[in-house]
Amino acid sequence: MVQQRSRAFLKWAGGKYNLVSQIQQHLPQADCLVEPFVGAGSVFLNTQFSAYRLNDINADLIELYKIIQQQAERYIADARMLFVDSANTKSSYLNLRQQFNDQQDKYQRALLFLYLNRHGYNGLCRYNMSGKFNVPFGSYKKPYFPEAELYFFAEKAQRAEFSCLSYQQVFGQLTAGDVVYCDPPYVPLSKTASFTSYASQGFTLDDQAQLAILAEQAQQNGCSVLISNHDTTWTRKIYHQAQLQSIAVGRSISQKGHSRGKVQELFALYQAGSTSR
Repeated sequence: MVQQRSRAFLKWAGGKYNLVSQIQQHLPQADCLVEPFVGAGSVFLNTQFSAYRLNDINADLIELYKIIQQQAERYIADARMLFVDSANTKSSYLNLRQQFNDQQDKYQRALLFLYLNRHGYNGLCRYNMSGKFNVPFGSYKKPYFPEAELYFFAEKAQRAEFSCLSYQQVFGQLTAGDVVYCDPPYVPLSKTASFTSYASQGFTLDDQAQLAILAEQAQQNGCSVLISNHDTTWTRKIYHQAQLQSIAVGRSISQKGHSRGKVQELFALYQAGSTSR
């Protein structure tokens, strides 16, 4: 019997829902899964580890997860109030987006973050150079309120610890036996394909190379690390010490989303106990 996959409650560019089965096949068994780039959490939601350490550089995302972990009933009841017809207009959206950007209270920001995610264009999460959320209105007929998905996340989050650290700090806290899944912002397929970072800090090619070095060091220290990225000549070069597997993934390959095609996705596995290539 095929186990049904669980969807994240957030819409997320680059989310791994459609790749969960392939990722599961590459993840070694362990007690704890560490995710330095948790994003919407599809891998967390669809794996069965005893414990999780989930991290993201986006502070709004991590605060939201902590609030749902600790007070799901209150949060879901309050968030539902924003999913009404009167809030699904461009003027309401822009007003609530401004409230989010002006808001300091973590709980109120968490409520508005879900609203913006479900009412904004394509579920994007994007900030300008000043750290202000700037995704335009999505113009959806009736945005979906993910109640069941929120409850599922809240229940599973009882096994998780959340943090908002750099990926370097997360690697610095690993202990032997941990399994790490890294889903960093992907290397652009072309010079025009780069996407403004969803947190105010960008993820550079130097970061991509440093992540590969940290994965090699973690492997030497008894951890297994799986990294996913675009399959390019450059990623194959920086991941040359790993076991590599490439698969074709269907996705939109233009900004407008009209053209869909197969893009090669690369899995790089640094498995504890195996010798470097």
